Amino acid sequence: MGLTETGLMGVRGEEGVGHRMEKATFAAGCFWGVEAAFRQVKGVKTTTVGYTGGIMKDPTYKDVCTDRTGHAEAVEVEYDPTQVSYDDLLSVFWQNHDPTQLNRQGLDYGTQYRSAIFFHDPQQEAAARASREKLESSGKYKRPIVTQIVPAAEFYRAEDYHQQYLEKRGLAHCHL
Repeated sequence: MGLTETGLMGVRGEEGVGHRMEKATFAAGCFWGVEAAFRQVKGVKTTTVGYTGGIMKDPTYKDVCTDRTGHAEAVEVEYDPTQVSYDDLLSVFWQNHDPTQLNRQGLDYGTQYRSAIFFHDPQQEAAARASREKLESSGKYKRPIVTQIVPAAEFYRAEDYHQQYLEKRGLAHCHL
């Protein structure tokens, strides 16, 4: 697998070489629940939980929990755009957290729990901004949406025990 200039990944699938996968990265509170939500989406091929958007190289969970690294708990989603659109993934993102809570979701608080969309190309940025504007104008929330829309930064894979954490324990979602 190799990353191309467009940020797409070429993979070998049933259709053979040339089938393209795309990447999306979201932060919406504890990454366990965010990952579980995206793993239910048809067309999502893989999910990886990790840390992004901060200043420390190779952070650990313990580092990120200090609230000093600047990293968010995030989920990197690899998806097949012939089966699910980026707009559909944005809908999953918005539906599975409260984007009006600054640096928290439910009982979890700190900058690592912020709401953020990390875009990988100008098309994702435009789609993310349009979806946020549409949600803001819908009147669904009384408070302003605080979701950051920022360029994707280096993504650091979280420790193995965090990967598919809820699924490994037979749980469908977090406490929220």
